[in-house]
Amino acid sequence: MTENLIARWHREIEHKYGNQIVDWRRYLHRHPELSFEEKETPAFIAAELNRLGLEVRTGVGGGGVIGVLRGGRPGPTIALRADFDALPIQDEKEVEYASTVPGVMHACGHDGHTASLLGVASLLSEQRDLLHGSIVFLFQHAEEKPPGGAQAMVADGCLDGVDAVFGIHLASELPVGQFGLCDGTFMASVDAFSIHVEGKGGHAARPHDSVDSIVIASGLVGQLQQIVSRRVSPLHPAVVSIGKIQGGSAFNVIASRTMLEGTVRTFDPEVRTLIEEEIRTIAEGAARSSHATIRVDYMNGYPSLINHSAETSIVREAVSSTLPEVVIVDLEKRMGAEDFAYYLQHKPGTFFYVGARGEDERTHFPHHHPRFDIDERALVLSAKAFLSIVGRYLTERSQL
Repeated sequence: MTENLIARWHREIEHKYGNQIVDWRRYLHRHPELSFEEKETPAFIAAELNRLGLEVRTGVGGGGVIGVLRGGRPGPTIALRADFDALPIQDEKEVEYASTVPGVMHACGHDGHTASLLGVASLLSEQRDLLHGSIVFLFQHAEEKPPGGAQAMVADGCLDGVDAVFGIHLASELPVGQFGLCDGTFMASVDAFSIHVEGKGGHAARPHDSVDSIVIASGLVGQLQQIVSRRVSPLHPAVVSIGKIQGGSAFNVIASRTMLEGTVRTFDPEVRTLIEEEIRTIAEGAARSSHATIRVDYMNGYPSLINHSAETSIVREAVSSTLPEVVIVDLEKRMGAEDFAYYLQHKPGTFFYVGARGEDERTHFPHHHPRFDIDERALVLSAKAFLSIVGRYLTERSQL
């Protein structure tokens, strides 16, 4: 019975809403908005959800939108999440749906996530009498910029009464027709830091009268790279990367100020704490030995994303039994980060990839590239995946 119902949903989402999902995605792609600056996008989403007759909340956690669909039969509550923010990148694609906002584009697929989930909400709103339970559609702002939107939405009650939460991400690394799953730890935590070196400027010909902030900062770069190789167990993967050095104004002037910026990635909370402590210790030691003043600003970003085994198995079984055209691949954990991790700290669930790379080379660019694009066949596949999960989860859990 369940698989027959899901098969019908799959046919209807493709034939009735397939073109609409593509249109939604292209509209959103033309009108991107940066993290924490989203205004028109959440208004657009809320209008669509209100049109469907869902219970709608706006401004959730500051900028998110929630739509609640209550089924006609008793059962559990499942949450499905899509993010909708864009990136500060100039769109270089020559397509009719290219960004119309200078310096801003959807370069990570969030427009596709939102369009697919709107399609799911549209179809299931017509099927509410058949649903054993309720569905919470989570449309999240500000995934791309820590502190992100997820943590604030959780604090604002977006998961209240929810039994499980599921999320997808379109992935240019996988071809259309492949889904990527990872049980357990999937993504790293991400932290950012800056180190401000205050020395004493002077003439380059008289370095002994100065405290050279550039030399001190250069030494810090080398010392920071020894944290992972000499202070962290080789059994615990970690990354410390310096992405920016800024200092100096002229070839013959010793710079009084130099600034470093970097990121820390790891999977283990204890290693995460250790690395922060080591960065501060190294900076303090450098300050004492060089007669400089050094300040460390450290920002904890998203935690490690850890998928739950039972819910990952639900996705695997639901997809494999209802989408024979999809190949499931097992992914290794990765150093990228996602604030979906906050949802998984509060509720069981899983986060997985949907392949979005097609035969056309325009879909081969990586995420965050100015020519990033997707094969739009992945949009309906994403919607079908959500429908399979809803059908399987609500039916099985309502019988427990």
